[in-house]
Amino acid sequence: MPDPSHPEPDPTPERLTLGGVDLDVVRPRDLESLIDEEAFGRNEFLPYWAELWPSTPVLAEHLAAVDLRSRRVLELGCGLGLPSLVAARLGADVTATDWAADALVLLAENAGRNDVDLDLRRLDWFAPAEAWPEGPPDPWPLVIAADVLYEARNAPALLRTLDRVVAPGGEAWIADPGRPPAAALWRAAAATWTVEVLGDEVSGRPTVRRLRRRRG
Repeated sequence: MPDPSHPEPDPTPERLTLGGVDLDVVRPRDLESLIDEEAFGRNEFLPYWAELWPSTPVLAEHLAAVDLRSRRVLELGCGLGLPSLVAARLGADVTATDWAADALVLLAENAGRNDVDLDLRRLDWFAPAEAWPEGPPDPWPLVIAADVLYEARNAPALLRTLDRVVAPGGEAWIADPGRPPAAALWRAAAATWTVEVLGDEVSGRPTVRRLRRRRG
């Protein structure tokens, strides 16, 4: 349910094509109107979820390049949830999570507009593992995220979350345009995960890192 202390989004319709998948969505018209000074003062909450970040199209392209039919996919920090919508349209069984309740409300509307089913859950990376409202679910073979490393504190929290939600033998695809917190995450992850770059770093476009647990 939306948090009554947060301003309501003012959605505007838009047609997008991501990874070759056509989407009919609504997005907040005025991002500035979503800023809640009380929420920021309480936990530095900013409405990052409402922005279409540059890594989203890149992650969608990588999703469209593989067979996702009947594959279980989890998106972390989904925001607008566009990668989740793309994956669902490609046949995946998708769970989308975000800290912001308003993001999940809008994503539910957009899932309906695109005739797909999503499992929507609120998830705070900084909360203990037992914070899943329905109890800890089975881990996922594919976990995705785009542009979630805009603050330094997000990197260690994301790494702890990946340890909980990536299935044995599974992998995580993290898309980022090269923010400093992302570099810190890749260094920390290298101790227990292999980190592979998908995409051309020289091009200047965002890239996707594929993380797989190290064996032994």
